Parts: sequence; structure tokens; C-alpha cells
Amino acid sequence: MANFQDTFLSGANIDFIEGLYARYLEDPTSVDASWREVFERNDGAGRPIFNTKLLEVPAPAVQPGKNGKAAAKEAPAAAAAPAPAAPAPSQALELQSKVDQTLFAFRLRGHLRARLDPLDRPRPALEHIADVGMVDDGHFSAREREQEVESSGAFEQQRVKLGDLLNRLHRTYTGSIGVEVMQILDSQRRRWLMQRMEHSENRTAFSVDDQRHILTKLSYAEGFENFLHTKYVGAKRFSLDGGEALIPMMDAIAEVGAGLGLKEVVIGMAHRGRLNVLTNILGKQPSQIFSEFDGPKDPKAYLGRGDVKYHMGFSSDHVTRQGKNVHLSLAFNPSHLEAVNPVVEGRVRAKQERFGDTERVGVMPLLIHGDAAFMGQGVVAETLNLSGLKGYNTGGTLHIVINNQVGFTTDPHDSRSSIYATAIAQMLDIPIFHVNGDDPEACVHVARLAAEYRQTFHSDVVIDLICYRRYGHNEGDDPSFTQPAMYDLIRKHPTVRTLYAKTLAEQSRIPAEESEAIKQRCLQEFDAALARARQESQFKEPSALEGLWKTYQGGAQKSAPQVKTAVEKATLRDALQKLCALPEGFHVHRDVERTVIKKRLGMLDSEELQWSEGESLAYATLLAEGYPVRLSGQDCERGTFSHRHAVLHDVQTGTEYTPLQQFSTGRARFQVVNSALSEMGVLGFEYGYSLDVPDGLTLWEAQFGDFANGAQIIIDQFIAAGESKWRRLSGVTLLLPHSYEGQGPEHSSARLERFLDLSAEDNIQVCYPTTPAQIFHLLRRQVLRPVRKPLVIMSPKSLLRRPEATSKLDELATGSFQEVILDKVAPAGVTRLLLCSGKVYYDLVKARDERKDDSIAIVRLEQLYPFPGDELASLLSKLPKLTEMYWVQEEPRNAGAWHYMFPRMHDLVSSRSQPQVKLGYIGRAEAASPATGFPKTHEIEQQLIIEEAIFRGTKHGR
Repeated sequence: MANFQDTFLSGANIDFIEGLYARYLEDPTSVDASWREVFERNDGAGRPIFNTKLLEVPAPAVQPGKNGKAAAKEAPAAAAAPAPAAPAPSQALELQSKVDQTLFAFRLRGHLRARLDPLDRPRPALEHIADVGMVDDGHFSAREREQEVESSGAFEQQRVKLGDLLNRLHRTYTGSIGVEVMQILDSQRRRWLMQRMEHSENRTAFSVDDQRHILTKLSYAEGFENFLHTKYVGAKRFSLDGGEALIPMMDAIAEVGAGLGLKEVVIGMAHRGRLNVLTNILGKQPSQIFSEFDGPKDPKAYLGRGDVKYHMGFSSDHVTRQGKNVHLSLAFNPSHLEAVNPVVEGRVRAKQERFGDTERVGVMPLLIHGDAAFMGQGVVAETLNLSGLKGYNTGGTLHIVINNQVGFTTDPHDSRSSIYATAIAQMLDIPIFHVNGDDPEACVHVARLAAEYRQTFHSDVVIDLICYRRYGHNEGDDPSFTQPAMYDLIRKHPTVRTLYAKTLAEQSRIPAEESEAIKQRCLQEFDAALARARQESQFKEPSALEGLWKTYQGGAQKSAPQVKTAVEKATLRDALQKLCALPEGFHVHRDVERTVIKKRLGMLDSEELQWSEGESLAYATLLAEGYPVRLSGQDCERGTFSHRHAVLHDVQTGTEYTPLQQFSTGRARFQVVNSALSEMGVLGFEYGYSLDVPDGLTLWEAQFGDFANGAQIIIDQFIAAGESKWRRLSGVTLLLPHSYEGQGPEHSSARLERFLDLSAEDNIQVCYPTTPAQIFHLLRRQVLRPVRKPLVIMSPKSLLRRPEATSKLDELATGSFQEVILDKVAPAGVTRLLLCSGKVYYDLVKARDERKDDSIAIVRLEQLYPFPGDELASLLSKLPKLTEMYWVQEEPRNAGAWHYMFPRMHDLVSSRSQPQVKLGYIGRAEAASPATGFPKTHEIEQQLIIEEAIFRGTKHGR
């Protein structure tokens, strides 16, 4: 007889047995009679055996045998009779143990046996994975299959025939749907899903009308692609051929969601199937899409702007079959496949806040991915990580992966290290569904279940739609070059619509003639749409400046009306007083009390402000005037340089207090969020947020300006080019700490040159303010004037507390943002003009003033783009003796603003009637790295710049 460790009462089943025993203690009749017999046994002394040792069975004695091996101790001959048959309860328990292990294996590993590939290719061998063998039920005899066993929740009945249980598990977990659900830590969600899947056997009993609707959606999806394939031969369209089930799935998501409070869906997707989704889900007229293939009648009208048709967004009101309205928005997207993900999340968060959707059920993000991109693009992980953070939570995203089983020309085994393309999503406590794209009813069932799960639990959920790509990546290449065997199968494989229509006819649900009539109706509609498109061009630019954006404008910034950014002095003093106040009994850190609270109290007397106060007063006054403010970034609550302290912490209780919340009015509230250690994901989120908050200030702060490198795709493709490509405006503001202080290559430069290279057609603003008053007026201007342009601010580090870099309170109560700050020297005697931006100004002024040389004028460009040419031209006209003009910068010659400034300086002096003015550069030499890593070397470099600027060619010079 075996030890306890080898029986059905071993540790592998202890959770099940303990649960059953707990039920027995509450009500003995609630468990099967065989289990009652076990629980009622005692150890001979009257003690329940479950309170001592679980049915411990004595092991046979052993003694050394031949060759030193253990052997069973021989018993007397009289005791050698055959052992009696095991009692029935023990047999039942052993069978139940095996059943429970099998049931657990189906739930955990059943997806590995599911029939998921429409091409029916064998799956890789998975024998190395524990428990996968239990999913094959050949280890049960025919007699055992007839016995009743515990269903463990798979049936509503407590006990069922084993054969029925096994059949249900097969249909639930190894059919066209594979489910990864057992990894979910939240048992409530896990049980909810298991009950819905197992009690329905992972199918929906669709009515004939439902099936007709699915068939119609498939017919329009297939017909649209076929139509384009024949009418626009060779044109790129990134077709949905092979994945047409996406269309009825999206339709089902809207249908189920609308019944559970969903009012709006914001969709983000890359190229594959985008045009199909536009016409068959969002309702964009096919004639308009056909016109985009033909292009505008006047191509010259779109020189340098616009975008390809499969990047375009759209919005519409979708009416469900139940008559409910769901607003659908498809976000514009560049060819960086997953870059739109955080943008969509930011838009959804902004909409939820605007609508007061605190439960986050009214607006939902729907992201559609490619299989290779979902695993390959880092922004996917960044976005998934944001999903549960309080500053970025959107109540759950529904993800659909269009799994073509090939990435352009790369096979899965070369593009990921995991079994599934969705493995990255296992970082979250969420379900992952895999579904065969050739089973449209299974696809729709999963879509409905996923939508219900998201609306119920406000959690992400992933659907892996396993399909294929009938043509090449973009219809212009031959996929058989790299996947010959796969495409040999695809060429012979019927379409999903054909297969479904055949199934419905065989089941006597929808006759073949009716299916064919639906198909022909689709083609007739597309023919008529093409005729309309070619008779009268339907080409339209994306709609813009509607709804929330009606009162705002893009285009030329100079045409924007001037606005008052100054604030009454009494209001400013009152705001500063409130920023100093603490709640009663709040215990602030003593250093914060000294450097923030007491410092600000002292400013009420001196009325001399530092950077933090200029920034904070901008936020406070905007909030008080009804404009919301959102600031996020790594450590931005305190500020990387401990200057902001927007959130104070009680040192005794840990309670948080945000002084700026005092100024919130209605919807205009202050949000400051310490972000995840992410640049691309978080900046994408804030850009998306800004798209739906034109009436507020949305800021992202880099920990150091250099870290914006990690978000370059968002900067290049969305922030800099969004208006030109898609007519989308944004007022997102970037705070990028920038200046040379000997902190090394990665902590010096925000790569000013990159932003200036991106500047064109009044697309962005690039500013480099140097005083608290300047940041105050600049931030207020960003919100108060009706023009909406992204704002890039080279923000300070050492200037945060530099004594010279202060402003009087009166400077905030009067004036406005100065794009150019003139020098104090008399212009008549100036022979050398030094143009500069940022911190270097203070070093130049100090050296010049020490030499008392009034022939040198030092002028700050606080706004580099749009270039303040008129202001500088006016300045030059007042300098009659000017012979030299230099651009001075801290950055290396191949970085910073020099390459941007030189042609503009040349144009300025070329227009003068006076003698030729010498132009030149003063700064660091060209360098591959932005800065030295040695503080003493930095000091030498900095001193050389100042000496050359002040002494070059003068009586003090070298």
C-alpha cells in the first residue's frame, strides 16, 4: 500500500479537500456520501482523522535486499493471502482526484490543445509543459466515464457523469477558443469567467437573425476588400482578407457595451483592416474612401501636407441593433504601429473626466494591434503598465490582436520568444482569449464576453484573433518569397464568409441562395459608390475645429489676437499667501518648511519671486479662472531638483496635501501625477489628453530634458506634424530641463536642435524663458489665447534658485511674455551684439558688467520659434555702429540653435543699409557627445565661451 504522499490525499489536492471538509463541517449533507465516510472516520481514540494525519496508511516495512537495495520485508507464509479489494469510497476518491486534476489541467492548459489556426497546421510540440498531457482524457476507462463525479462548478449540478464533464471541458477549452484565465489572481473575476464559459460551453446560441447579421457583416467586409483588389490593382490598402471576423466582432462589442452603459469608444489601430473598419464599422462612405484612392483633383493644393488614407481617423455615431447610440472615434495613426496606444488612452481619460464618468463605463478604449508589433514594440508594455495607475487609469482597455501569424516577412519564431503573440499582456491580472478567425460565431462570442468583462470589472482584456493574411504585407509584395508553404495553403483556403455560408446552409439555417444574395447586394452598393466617387469627387479633408474646438484656431500664430496674461497684484499676493498655508495639524518636513513655506512667506514682504513661484502662480490663477491644469512626468510632484513641492507629505501620518487644489473651480481642477518611468507612453498619453482638453493646460515634464529622446516618435509624428498631416491641434506643453552645469552627457541637453529642425509652418512653439515672470506669462498665454500649438520649453536647473534669475511681483501684475528681451545698455554705442538664449545670458552679463564695457549688447531670445524676426530687425535698426553679431550658446556647434540661427541672422543683416556686419558663432566645438562628464572640464569650457564672447577683438582681448 502506498504512502499518503502518493495517494489522492496528497498536497496536489489539498485545497480541494480542505474546501470540501469546510462544507462538511457546516452541513454534512452538502457533500457526497463517500466523502462523509472519510470525514467521519477516527483514529481509534475517537479523534477525527482530519485533525491529525490525513488517512495515513502504514507503509510496508523495508530491509536491505541483494546488492544493498531496499526490499520489502518478507511476511510469514500464513499472511500471504491476496489483499482485499479497496473499499468503494477510496475508489471514488481516487477517481475524483484524477478528475479534479484533469479539470484543472483543462482550465489551465486547455488553450494549448485548442484548434486555433484557420490553416490547420500542427502546433509546436508542447510535451515539455507540465499538465498538458492531462488535457487528453484517454486515461479514463469507459466504466469510469459512466460514473458520477463532482462537477466543481463546470455544471450547475453538483454531480454529473464523468463523460458529460469531459465533453463539456473539451468544447469549452479545446475548440475554436483557447483561454488563459487561471493566471488571474482575482478569484472573483476568474470564477465569473469560468462560469460563463463552462456553462455555455464557450458558445452563444445565436438566433437565425443573429447569424444573418454576422454573415452580412462578413459579406461587407469581404466584398469591400475584393472590390478594392479588382478596382485598384496593386494599390496599398493593408487589407483585412483572412481576418474579416474582426468586423462582426467590433459590431458585437458596441452592441454589448451599449447595453452596459457604454456611450463612446475611442479606437486605435494600425494599418491592417483600417479602411474596412472605417467603412463597415464607423460608417465612412465608401465613395469617400474610393476618392482617397484617386486623390484630390488639385494635387498642388496639398503640397507638403496630408497623409496616406490608411493613417486617417474618423468619428461617427453608430446605432446598435437595439437602437442605442454609441459614438465611435478612430484616432489618426502614423506608421509607427503601436504609437497610438497611449494617445488613445489619454483621449479616453480626458473624455471620462469631462463627462464626469467616474465609474469609467461610459467611454472605453479599443486598441487593435498586429501580432508582431504587440510583442515587438516597447510602447505596448509602457501602455499596459499605465492601465492600473491612478493618474492614467481608463477603466480597462479592450485589446484585439489581428494575428496574421507573420510579421511582414518574419515568421513568429524569429519575432518573439513566447508561444503566443499576447504574452506581454500576462504582466496584468487579466484574461487572454485566443480564437480561430475562421469560426465567426466563436469570434463574436468572445467579443461579447470580453465587452461584458470590461464593463463589469473595469479591467483590460485581450483577444488574440488568429487568422492569416491572404495577400502580402501591403498587396504590393509576393509573400511566397518568404513563406511559400504557408501561402500554398492560403491560396487553396476558402474565405471565412464562404465557410460560414456553407455551414449555415448545411444546418438549414440560411439557404445558400440567400447568402449569395447578400453578397451580391454588397457588391452592387460598392459599384454604385465608385460611380458616385468618379462622377463627382467625394474627396474631403479630415474634419477639424468642431465641437470642443470651435473657438480655437491653428494656422499662423502671428494672426492670433493678443491676450492679457497679467494678473492683479492683490490677486497674486492672495494666491501666494494660500500657497504658504497648511491644514491645521499638518506636519510638514522641516526642510520643506524652510525652503518652501517660509521662503514664500518671506516673498510676501520682498515681493521677489523665484522660478517655482512664477510657475505655481501661473497654475493658481489659471485654475481660479476656470482652466484645468494637468502636469505629469517622472517625479514631477516634488520636481527633479526639489523646486516644486506641489504635493506635501505629513511626516507623521503620510497624509498628502496639494496646495494648488485650493484654486480648483468646478471642472477646473489641478492634477499633478508622478508618472511611471516612461517617456514615450506617458508623453503619448498627455498628447492624447490634450486633444480633448483644448480649454486647459496639459503639461509633461521630463526628469531631464535629454529623456525626451525616449519619446521622439510621439514628438515627431504627433506633436510636430499632427496639424499638417491630420488637421489636429494640440496645446500640449513640454517642460524639458536644459542647460550645461557639468552634469554629464545625459543631463545637459534637451536637444534643442531637434525641436528647431522640426519647426515649420507655425507648427509648434520653442521657448527658452529665463525668469519667473517669463514662465508665468508664457504658461498663461498658452491657455488664454485662442491659438492652439504645442509648446516646447527649455526649462532651467540652476536658474531655479539663481539670485539674478528672479522677478518682482509687479512683473507678473504687468506686461506679457517677451519673445525678445533687450539689453539695458544704450544702443547708440553698441558695436558688438551677442544673441543668446538661456542660462549663458547670466554668465555673459556678469563678465561684461565686471569689465564695464557698454559697447557689447547682450540680447536674449526667449522664443526661438516662431522666430521673432520683426523684433530683432527693429533692434538692429537702433544700433547704427554695429559691426559684429554673434550667436552664443553653451551647446556644441553641431547642436543647440546655431544652425537654425545663422541663416536668419544673415537675412537680418542683409536687409540693413549700413556697412556689412560680421556674423559669427561662439560656443563649444563640434562634439559627438552633448557634454563632458567631468565638472572641472565643464568649467574650463564654459569660461572659454565667456572669454571669447566678451574679450574677442576688444582692448581686453587676447
